[in-house]
Amino acid sequence: MAQDRFDLSLVHQKFSQSLHEINDNDIYVDTYLEGFTELNKFFSLMGTVFGFVSSDVKSKIEILEEFRRKENNEKFATFSSMLNYEKTTGLLNKSDYVSGSRTLLRLHRGLDFIREFLFNLGKLNPSEKTSTVCQAAYTQTLAQYHPWLVRKGAMVAMYTMPTRDQLLNKVCLDVERAIELLPEMLETTRNVYDRTQQLFTDFDLHGLP
Repeated sequence: MAQDRFDLSLVHQKFSQSLHEINDNDIYVDTYLEGFTELNKFFSLMGTVFGFVSSDVKSKIEILEEFRRKENNEKFATFSSMLNYEKTTGLLNKSDYVSGSRTLLRLHRGLDFIREFLFNLGKLNPSEKTSTVCQAAYTQTLAQYHPWLVRKGAMVAMYTMPTRDQLLNKVCLDVERAIELLPEMLETTRNVYDRTQQLFTDFDLHGLP
């Protein structure tokens, strides 16, 4: 069904809206999660190859959405408010606390992978296989945080990936529109990624376990 396909234009729209219009160093949590929810369709539509990524992303999104429903939800309205709140209150040191900051860091790493993959995907010819660029993107990003067995399984699964156009036809709502919009969407995604990266640097939280 069409509504189950990946809509790249919606990712672009939501990530654009997530960029804080007043504080150019901040990001709104709600629209970021809406964009990431759509982005996760890309993973899930590709089946078992990215099953390990899709289920993990889904659970992380749900954790952050739950924070936004709680009584102190204003503390989790933006990335900076969440990072500041959890760090200054000592919550990050509590072993029984499910951290929004730690959860966001995992999503942030996933975003690095998908933007790297889509960037290189856009350079391929229609009939070129996507497996090589996907493996390269994974090696440069997410693989650094995965244990050996997960890395090995992911790399093997990626060998089965189809050509560029076969992949896009499988997952995209409108392939021609997706190819046309891809550079603009990647630019917005890079802005979101760079802001998030800077915030974790500013709060010295890249090393969260």
